[in-house]
Amino acid sequence: MNKQPEIPCSRWYDAISKRGARRHFIKNRPIEPELASALENICARFTPYEGARAIFVNKPADSLFKGIIGGIGKIKNPPAFIAFTGIQEAGSIDEKSGYTGEGIILEATALGLNTCWVAGTYYPEKAAKYLDLKENEKLYAISPVGYAVNEKSFEEKLMSGFGTTKKRHSPSRLGVTNWEELPEWVRGSLEAARHAPSAINRQPWGFSADETSIMVYVRTRGGDHGFSKRFDCGIAMLHVEIAALHFGIKGEWEFLSDPQVARFHRVG
Repeated sequence: MNKQPEIPCSRWYDAISKRGARRHFIKNRPIEPELASALENICARFTPYEGARAIFVNKPADSLFKGIIGGIGKIKNPPAFIAFTGIQEAGSIDEKSGYTGEGIILEATALGLNTCWVAGTYYPEKAAKYLDLKENEKLYAISPVGYAVNEKSFEEKLMSGFGTTKKRHSPSRLGVTNWEELPEWVRGSLEAARHAPSAINRQPWGFSADETSIMVYVRTRGGDHGFSKRFDCGIAMLHVEIAALHFGIKGEWEFLSDPQVARFHRVG
């Protein structure tokens, strides 16, 4: 079990529906000092698990990103970025890093900023030069942060059509066969988890739930394609907990062995 971290429930619950990946940012528009300070503070304060952290770098980051094919999908003009890391010796570090990182992404959204999870289309060695990484600390992903252009560009719309698009899997496909029997807080938490972001929208998570708990596991088989499925599951875990708090339910996470990830137990 792990102690319940402090989560600004109402801010982040609203941010879940507002967050969306944006790749093109307003050129030469920096983040205001007060918002930059707020990002630095949330990175310092939201550290629910030892070994997992987020680092805000308030410097232009255009050179860190690359496109998928011939520059298509490249992040453009970000004034800053956030890095998400984890120390490998810490237990369950992939999911803990995803959980921690999504908290920072949701806070950036609540501040009126735009972001985009980036795992494979950036240069890790360039990003690492901005970071004081510790021994055995892995850089999992980064996100540009700033103000997106008002309208999505043709390229952004094209990117949103790649892969499985934004269609979300049904609860039954994700392993939940007793949907109608579950209490409102569990269904609401699973809905929030279904809408969590994941690499190429692969939605690798599955769920098993009853009246008092929700278990997250890795549902899909096959390779990670260079990015941890358990990291994605950690993002979904935070969505579960935020929604549970929205419904007045507090709980604790129990971390589990592969292919299971963690179980959220209602407390009280």
